Amino acid sequence: MINWTDHLIILLILLPLLVGAALVLIDERHQSIKAAANLGSIVIIGIVALLLMHAADAQATAGAAAPIAVYRLGNWPAPFGIVLVVDRLSALMVALTSVLAFASATFALARWHRGGAHFHSLFQFLLMGLNGAFLTGDLFNLFVFFELLLAASYGLVLHGSGQARVRAGLHYIAINLAASLLFLIGVSLIYAVTGTLNMADLALRIPQVPAQDRALLEAGAAILGVAFMVKAGMWPLCFWLPTTYSAAAAPVAAIFAIMSKVGVYILLRLSLLFFGSASGASALFGNDWLIAAGIATIIFGLVGALASQEMSRLAGYAVLVSSGTVVAVAAAADRAAVTAPALFYLVSSTLAIAAFFMLIELLERGRDPGADMLAVTREAYGEDAPEDPDAEEIGLVIPASMAILGWCFVGCAAVIAGLPPVSGFIAKFAILTALLGDDTAGGMPALHWALLALLMLSGLTMLIALTRAGIRTLWTPTERADPRVRLVEIVPIALLLLGCALLTLQPRAAMSYMQGAAEQLHAPAAYTHSVLAPAETRVKTGGGS
Repeated sequence: MINWTDHLIILLILLPLLVGAALVLIDERHQSIKAAANLGSIVIIGIVALLLMHAADAQATAGAAAPIAVYRLGNWPAPFGIVLVVDRLSALMVALTSVLAFASATFALARWHRGGAHFHSLFQFLLMGLNGAFLTGDLFNLFVFFELLLAASYGLVLHGSGQARVRAGLHYIAINLAASLLFLIGVSLIYAVTGTLNMADLALRIPQVPAQDRALLEAGAAILGVAFMVKAGMWPLCFWLPTTYSAAAAPVAAIFAIMSKVGVYILLRLSLLFFGSASGASALFGNDWLIAAGIATIIFGLVGALASQEMSRLAGYAVLVSSGTVVAVAAAADRAAVTAPALFYLVSSTLAIAAFFMLIELLERGRDPGADMLAVTREAYGEDAPEDPDAEEIGLVIPASMAILGWCFVGCAAVIAGLPPVSGFIAKFAILTALLGDDTAGGMPALHWALLALLMLSGLTMLIALTRAGIRTLWTPTERADPRVRLVEIVPIALLLLGCALLTLQPRAAMSYMQGAAEQLHAPAAYTHSVLAPAETRVKTGGGS
């Protein structure tokens, strides 16, 4: 029997679907109604996500994992029916998405939601795709939700038009269509070998795959992994990301901060579920490649950040550093003690980067497009800088507005660079401690030592890049008026920074939750048992056929 509270899971998908469809029917002249419906839906989704987080954590006991909730659509048993699965990690990702969505949608009320048609509908469809990707329990529906969120993101990237957005949007669409093709090829190969696409069922069947079919299985998994690496922004498949994110409207770029984490989430989920230490001959398949890709992504992001002459591109490279760090650290050691601080870092960096994207628009309001450029690069960038057609003066001048924005910049920079004592520093310190504690009698591999050195270097490098950008924007004596800022624009930024502050003030509680989420990831038996419980006997006797 399904408890009535379990229906909250499907609400995370049905609500944005229904609200988004209803908003399409409302005339664009009624923007206030659309905005109210959009924000109301996001608030309800956030409340439901918090309830699910509490439920996933409520019954946890010392040494035991929290229960995993499974919603079977039509009450069809897995692996035949569609299932939605909620554990600590998926509930955390949905809650993080709702926080970013609320901040971005609120920021957009200043003017951005009027820059094009159906902004609020696309926003709701994006949320539906994101929530579905975090909750789904089978690869086919993962593809469906991926395509849904990508379709909505195509419209949001182009929102507000402009030559730069159209050019970046076309590149974004092309690269994601190619990634979707790889997704289908990888899923097809895996299905050809195992005969199932249910994630829990795959976890049981992969160790039983015959030796002659294992190469085909691993080829399918590798192709599928490449598709997810494109979405996560892993090098060398990440060249599109800084350009696209910097060209998008500020609230769109802020919600896109979670988009790359969808790929990171799926890489973590599937690598530990399919190729964990108990996966037989395929155990830890691709782990070294993930570490190497993560390290290369961090290096590329750091070099790009140092070379960036525009803060929006700097924020895009910060996204790459964040994604590369989480993937490399989580793959570096098959222990929950290492994965937990990586999840803590994921949440902290995502909140700070989303706030940074919105803050950049306020800091650069009214400035010359080439004001950030160094003299030696002005010729290369100055004439290509697009003019924003929406750059009319809005809002009221807040007393000491530059001082407020300056302190917000300091907060974002401190978290992204990992300065003590903020949450970014706590996350990196916990990661370094866990990696050093993972040293064995034989010594750590060279890739692990390289990752340790790079994690320490990344903080200094990002600090240099952010300090340089802050000096140019806040301290360089240029002719500019105080930016006209609305309360509805500064509040979302403060909300996201408040989230980082809470992680700083309550790191023990946050890390405890992350530890529980990491333990569930590294103990896939609980996941498979929860999903396949009604048909457990059948799976054990015929799962490998």
